Amino acid sequence: MNNIIDVTIVGGGMITHDLILPSVYQLQRTGTVDTINVCSLDSAPLKVLKSSSDILDAFPGHDFIANPAETEPENKKFPNLYKEVLAAMKPRQMVVVAMPDQLHYEVIMEALKNNQHVLCVKPLVLKYDQTVEIEKIALEKGLFVGIEYHKRFDRRALVAKRSYEAKQFGEFVMGEAKMIEPYFYRSSNFQNWFTCDKTDPFVYVGCHYVDLVYFITGLKPVEISVSGIKGKFPNGNEGYMWANGRVRFENNSLLSVIDGLGYPDQGAGSNEQNLEMFFEGSGKSGMLKHNDQFRGVEYSYLDGIGCAGSHFNYVSPDFYQLVPWEGEGMKPIGYGFESVAASINMAHKIENEVKDLADEESLAKRRELIAEVDEKGIIATPANSYINELVVEAARLSILNDGDIVTIEYGDNPSVHLRKNR
Repeated sequence: MNNIIDVTIVGGGMITHDLILPSVYQLQRTGTVDTINVCSLDSAPLKVLKSSSDILDAFPGHDFIANPAETEPENKKFPNLYKEVLAAMKPRQMVVVAMPDQLHYEVIMEALKNNQHVLCVKPLVLKYDQTVEIEKIALEKGLFVGIEYHKRFDRRALVAKRSYEAKQFGEFVMGEAKMIEPYFYRSSNFQNWFTCDKTDPFVYVGCHYVDLVYFITGLKPVEISVSGIKGKFPNGNEGYMWANGRVRFENNSLLSVIDGLGYPDQGAGSNEQNLEMFFEGSGKSGMLKHNDQFRGVEYSYLDGIGCAGSHFNYVSPDFYQLVPWEGEGMKPIGYGFESVAASINMAHKIENEVKDLADEESLAKRRELIAEVDEKGIIATPANSYINELVVEAARLSILNDGDIVTIEYGDNPSVHLRKNR
């Protein structure tokens, strides 16, 4: 018997529209997901989701329950409605957290309180102590928590990981990563939450590449320095528009990370992102270079497409696209979809493996399956990606102190501190 699960998405913004909801619809289509709820602060983003031509064309007949209802006035706010929706769910379903970074913790804790499996967009939380707390509570209850570091599912990252483990590159010594998101983000809802006191480009997207280097090499970051350049959003709020970080790993290797909200809207790519790593061997060196902003596909359209209406485009078929398939509508493809699907499928697998077990046996089996995911290290979990919370915490401390170096201490009680205060 297929014990399908319900999914509640908390957050109705861009990532829900562009990736999460279509991915969940596909899993509903293929028999993993049953009822879908989407919660938002107000009805405005839910109306966009309901009326999206891309989603409607790809998934005819599919729908979600809007919380609040899309008929509610857009200026009416429902900050605690998601709590009511989570409390009404059957135990051990799936909650997808797609909120601004600083709100992840409270939504995750609410989901765990209501005995729900969790998938959270990256980063999980902004404090290491919070990820430890989440891991502890989830394991006690036998609940799975996945983090959507989708670059772990990129085929080129998986090839690189295998090659590094096979010692085909040598030892990592120096690298550079870049992730510059579109300029038009500044006119989106980002201007309401992407403020200097809350987050910055390094935390928001640079964490992808720090996690990726850790994923490929297994090396832990031990020192962080992040400097930012501030700017004003259209609504007058001040945010870090650009950030430059330097990460030192435990073998003394260095990774430079450049991030920002400033890729030209008329540019050919939807963003600028790449990773280059150099390695030392015996009397020789190795290298890998991933040009992620264009993946060998160049299109020039008759009319401009996308938010900025650009004609010439580097089109990526690898992260996420909706494409024709043998079934009705279209299906999502790419490592973005695969990453979302992996966590939801894992919760589904866990519940199907324990559905005939008594409570005590069920809890033991769920813990066993969660430990296997932690050990495998493909899906990011609190246990196998905790270095990211240390990096994020260190990065925030550094950028708020004008780029001062922050040290990460491991051991029994990992922590971060300004190096100048030692």
